Amino acid sequence: MKIELQVLGSALRSIAEEMGAALVRSAFSANIKERRDCSTALFDERCRMIAQAEHIPVHLGALPDAVAAVGGHDPGPDDVFILNDPYAGGTHLPDITLVSRTAVGFAATRAHHADVGAAEPGSLPADSRRLDDEGVVIPPTRLDEATLDALTARMRNPDERRGDLRAQLAANRLARHRLDELCAHRGRELVLAAMDELHAYAERRVRAAIALLPDGRFEATDVLEAEDEDLELRATVTIDGDELEIDFAGSASQHEGNLNCPLAVTRSACYFVVRCLTDPDTPASGGAFAPVTVRAPEGSLLNARPPAAVAAGNVETSSRIADVVFLAFGEAIDLPAQGQGTMNNVTLGSDRFTYYETIGGGQGACSDADGPSAVHVAMSNTLSTPTEALELGYPIRVERHALRLGSGGAGRHRGGDGVVRELRVLEPCRLSIVSERRRHAPQGRSGGDPGALGRNLLNGEELPAKVTRELEPVDVVRIETPGGGGYASPGLS
Repeated sequence: MKIELQVLGSALRSIAEEMGAALVRSAFSANIKERRDCSTALFDERCRMIAQAEHIPVHLGALPDAVAAVGGHDPGPDDVFILNDPYAGGTHLPDITLVSRTAVGFAATRAHHADVGAAEPGSLPADSRRLDDEGVVIPPTRLDEATLDALTARMRNPDERRGDLRAQLAANRLARHRLDELCAHRGRELVLAAMDELHAYAERRVRAAIALLPDGRFEATDVLEAEDEDLELRATVTIDGDELEIDFAGSASQHEGNLNCPLAVTRSACYFVVRCLTDPDTPASGGAFAPVTVRAPEGSLLNARPPAAVAAGNVETSSRIADVVFLAFGEAIDLPAQGQGTMNNVTLGSDRFTYYETIGGGQGACSDADGPSAVHVAMSNTLSTPTEALELGYPIRVERHALRLGSGGAGRHRGGDGVVRELRVLEPCRLSIVSERRRHAPQGRSGGDPGALGRNLLNGEELPAKVTRELEPVDVVRIETPGGGGYASPGLS
């Protein structure tokens, strides 16, 4: 049975991976096709995640809430549901999720769309105050041709939106077809039994790994950089045998801006940290998260009530949640220094085009190695858009894309270096930047120096961390991303 379980587990994971490949290859927008800002997963009949592709952590940890929301609508065998409502299992509005039935449960795809109809092109405004400022809000809704046309008509570049949604539909249909084949070959009851055991197996492995951690209560604080103030995040990690609890009591209240998180995003960041620190090779299923309890006060920054804006919460607050939870665990075990802790979100667009990207940076050094440079990790895990694809598809020219040499913190092991990225626009458009670590640098560990602060510039003029501007042809946007913290004083050995 153990061999058979491994075979079936590999088959389920390969279906999830094939879904992702189909979505990426058939997508229209550079954000999905080139950056691969999308995720795919399979769920059982109880809406438990059983297998996922190795895609975007902030998507995947929150997907179970979306599937559970759809499951409550009793979907039929041929139904496909669409949603992006952060308060019904979504993350932020550009992340649109499709959920459909399979022979043994559900298939889900989530992709970041380059625009969903906000006042600002790209639908990642720096200054939104309410959820409906950020685009079209879609509660769990049955998707048909009329609904698809009605939704895309409310978004910029509707043909591109429709093409990306059809790519998601193709991935969902592929999952259904492959699971039908698997059930025909192995038997539906055996596949269901294997799904149940895979969920239980992941839980056992993570419980065993948690049991190796020292019991105790460990605390840490960090801050987010709102426009006029710092917002404190406070995490308390309690390890007790083979279970752990992460509690955010004492964190800042819900904010008037868009740094708020729905609880699904907060859980997602916590699950990412736990997976990194326990048994990273455990099959990625919902069972791995069963020993983890996440609490955040309702109405706080990390468990916001509607209609709070959340555009930056999904990308920036999730990154800081991961940082502060790592810090808390660092009171119990040895961990690397802090990485850049931001996705450096840049959106350029008009009524004619929309372009969105995140930019990699330096990661923290650890006790036996320097930190990696210029990488997308943590809650992002996307790729960089190739210069050729960007310049071919958009009125933008890449003037520079290089390492920000020396931006990593000094130490016995140096932090990784950030990135310098310069984009010249070739026609009038709007710019939105949503970034962090512009006031508070990524910290070193055990005496290592902090990494360099990030910087945003327009034609050489310093810009705030969160900003919206009108651009004219030949304007140059320059982003200098943070470096990672160093590990230990250089003189230590």
